Amino acid sequence: MPRLKQSHAAAGWMAAAVLLTSGCAVLDSSSADARGPGASYEQAYADHEPLHVVGYPSTGSLLVMQELVWDIAGGKTAELRKLATSDSSDAVAQKTAENWIKGFGAGARGKVTGDFYDDGSERQVVVLYFHGTHQVKEFTVRLDGDAGKEDWRVLMKSTDFKDATQAPSWAPKEPGGTGSAMKNNN
Repeated sequence: MPRLKQSHAAAGWMAAAVLLTSGCAVLDSSSADARGPGASYEQAYADHEPLHVVGYPSTGSLLVMQELVWDIAGGKTAELRKLATSDSSDAVAQKTAENWIKGFGAGARGKVTGDFYDDGSERQVVVLYFHGTHQVKEFTVRLDGDAGKEDWRVLMKSTDFKDATQAPSWAPKEPGGTGSAMKNNN
């Protein structure tokens, strides 16, 4: 290969490498969520048991549910509030976060299984099973934000403790009991 073609090929490979590595850094720093600098998914993963999964999560719905469980386990009210959908007021998200931490904190520190129902392309129902405390809770997660800048968030509108910790009557007693498909979901 002539020297000119070799230098063009080398420059092309170098440009591709720079773009790929800088793109990975951008993806890595934005993949955690909107928690700001200091947030480290890797550190949280090392500090907690990972969420066990049944069903069909999207990458985003899985990530937000994993963070939700870890924040509940750690008693991190402020971090948990940051996961709220935009239609939840700060006060309502604060009270919901406090309720979830009080109600599920002990269970979230142990084994937790998330049963992800149906298609997780824009919205998904997730039932968490807290094995150590035998608690079950339904959560709704969805894409939220400006078009093109959407991120997965959790619906947080349970200011009443009883409502915030109530088990869904329709969910099976064990994860995967319905094949991770909702009945009559038109």
